[in-house]
Amino acid sequence: MSDGTNRDQIQRRLEARRQRLRESRALGPVAAVVARFKEIGGADQGVLVSEQLFTVVIPLMILGFSYFSGFAENASPGVVWIRELGLDGPAGDTVRDAFGSSAALRSTWTFLGLTAFLAWGIPMSMTVSAMFAKAWRREQFGARQRLVRGTAWFVLYLGMLVARERIAYGADHTGLTLAALFVVALVPVWVFWSLTPMVLVRDGGRGFRYLALAGLAGVVIDGILIPLGGRLLYPPVIEAWTDFGPIGIAMALITWCLVLGTGWVITACVGAVLWERVAPTETVVEAQTAEQRGG
Repeated sequence: MSDGTNRDQIQRRLEARRQRLRESRALGPVAAVVARFKEIGGADQGVLVSEQLFTVVIPLMILGFSYFSGFAENASPGVVWIRELGLDGPAGDTVRDAFGSSAALRSTWTFLGLTAFLAWGIPMSMTVSAMFAKAWRREQFGARQRLVRGTAWFVLYLGMLVARERIAYGADHTGLTLAALFVVALVPVWVFWSLTPMVLVRDGGRGFRYLALAGLAGVVIDGILIPLGGRLLYPPVIEAWTDFGPIGIAMALITWCLVLGTGWVITACVGAVLWERVAPTETVVEAQTAEQRGG
């Protein structure tokens, strides 16, 4: 009797997942992504991620770059930001002056101090892990697993940034060579976003061969659209705020963190929707352990 009841409950849950998947696949790709974004409270998730990007990840990137051996001694997030957004003239000078060099930071921050600062990354790593679990409709890991996996994800993210920076700007090239290097620099981005579900999502390795397609969402959004959009739209914004000095740069950086954080949320939603559409139905149904809540 009990076994029969349990089997019935399992079957009802699986059928509810199949129905939810059918409804998602029946929508157009854009509509499905928008629906997933709303389902997980994407706007709120973007604000949470962006807040922690500004207060935790940006400082850790500054310090992390300084501890990667072989990286440019005079590199700073200001230099990276200038290259990312194509800033020049007074705006570029203001951004560069607002940041110290990584080499200088390494001389003042001991390894023990860096380790203590890493503790502030705990909420960030857990937030990103929980956000991806919601987007991929998976049961969340426990707090310890979210911390470990989120930390591993951040280390991969920092490594991806360094690899992309070295490939694109490791040597002084112009013209077609520079354009070709930008394309090659997208390979670490694709690898990173393809591996992200495996690191952050329960049973993220299911349908492994389909994750490469999901990783293309990160390439398009994080590797192409956000940088190109930033180059087109952001220089006038920064030039308008440079009159405020370092405070203006901080305001611009907070806004950029909101763009990045929302971009990560959209990337999670697009990757999940793409994976659900190309992976076999039973693989998706068995993997999506997070049940739909009524409403």
